[in-house]
Amino acid sequence: MKNYNPYVSGVFTDTDTSISVKEKYTGVEFAKAGLANEKMLKNAITNAVASEKEMENLSSYERYEILKFIADRLYSERDFFAEIIAKEAGKPLKYALIEVERASQTFMIAAEETKRIHSEILSLDWYSSLKKEAVVKLFPVGTVAGITPFNFPLNLVAHKVAPAIAAGCPIILKPASATPLSCLELAKIIEASPLPKSAFSVLPMNHTVSKPLIEDDRIKKISFTGSQEIGWEMKKRCGKKRITLELGGNAAAIITDSTDITEAVAKCVTGAFAYAGQVCIHTQRIYADKKIYDDFLNKFLEKTSGLKAGNPLQRDTDISVLIDEPNAIRVESWINEAVSRGAKILSGGKREGSYVEPTVLNNTNPEMKVWKDEIFGPVVIIEAYDKFFDALDMVNNSVYGLQASVFTNKIDEMNTAFREIKAGGIMINESPTFRIDHMPYGGIKESGYGREGIKYAIHEMSEIKVLVKPV
Repeated sequence: MKNYNPYVSGVFTDTDTSISVKEKYTGVEFAKAGLANEKMLKNAITNAVASEKEMENLSSYERYEILKFIADRLYSERDFFAEIIAKEAGKPLKYALIEVERASQTFMIAAEETKRIHSEILSLDWYSSLKKEAVVKLFPVGTVAGITPFNFPLNLVAHKVAPAIAAGCPIILKPASATPLSCLELAKIIEASPLPKSAFSVLPMNHTVSKPLIEDDRIKKISFTGSQEIGWEMKKRCGKKRITLELGGNAAAIITDSTDITEAVAKCVTGAFAYAGQVCIHTQRIYADKKIYDDFLNKFLEKTSGLKAGNPLQRDTDISVLIDEPNAIRVESWINEAVSRGAKILSGGKREGSYVEPTVLNNTNPEMKVWKDEIFGPVVIIEAYDKFFDALDMVNNSVYGLQASVFTNKIDEMNTAFREIKAGGIMINESPTFRIDHMPYGGIKESGYGREGIKYAIHEMSEIKVLVKPV
């Protein structure tokens, strides 16, 4: 049994209250994580604000060295971190290892971006012979609050912490209570780095204790990844703070008759069932041209039947349990709701404890939860379409707009999709689950507000200032 304490302004601090962290597959407790109290959060905010000038004064070289140190240590300890993620999140080890490697790269990308935080000179003699010019420069916005979900307990933390350090902002991180350990282990690496100690805190805590992260005016920026209900309510409460919201979706893929069906199947099966569908860009809806629908569907079902379910700590496991049984019960109820309204189960559909079989449905419609809501589970619907514009309408028939994809070899379809699909990102010949960490990332409609992706997050954590001076 390992005990973890909150990391308050550079110090792991004893606390009277803790939560049990269990292996999601076995249900066996293997660690305890201490919960931060009001005093700890108050101290973290006060110390973070006090460190703002020191953070702002760090040179690009110093920020680069800090971020590179973290990236290198993460990569060297990738097997250790992957095992923690597999245990606390129930994520299959092969996907957990990819997450750690991506987190390392996220810090390395941020290190490189410290060299490219731009300034520019503007000539001001456009309308007269003024002998003046303007210097435009980015300055850190101040203390940042990062709030992260359970599904990527390390890399989504990296997407808050790395750009904050690169921008010169102190950051207080609230990890998901279901998966706090990988973030607290990351704090050990950051503790050993040259980062100013007061500039970083990791505080597992309940919602009541964490209110000042949203309401304290000394916090200048919130970066939140989670549900739309919490996110939009947070935006109402945050006052004049800047806020970035990444709120998920029900991503759709279009399969045209010009594409390589075998390739499309392979990518869509992974997009649908990796980490049991607990991914905000999980491939939830697939619309295939009626001319190739049967071929695509049969190949998809065959590929799905070959997925190996089991213990996430086994390297060949493809799919394992959901984060907890209540979520598995919810997913099962959505499947049953669809079936009761006419949907057909083509594969899977059964639940045992926290495990839900990879499930494929058709004969669905936009009134069913499996179509219109974010299921966050191993369920995909596959329907046929007549014309390409019909498929575009089906994709857009959603309150979400995070990512979507089109499998096509026709340039006009690619360009039309880019213009017409209402989403933050359109992938061509990839599943909508595709993400590389330096891409701009975020959605429209219910899917969010603002953008992540290292360079873009740095900009959202910065203020633009202009200096007008004589030439």
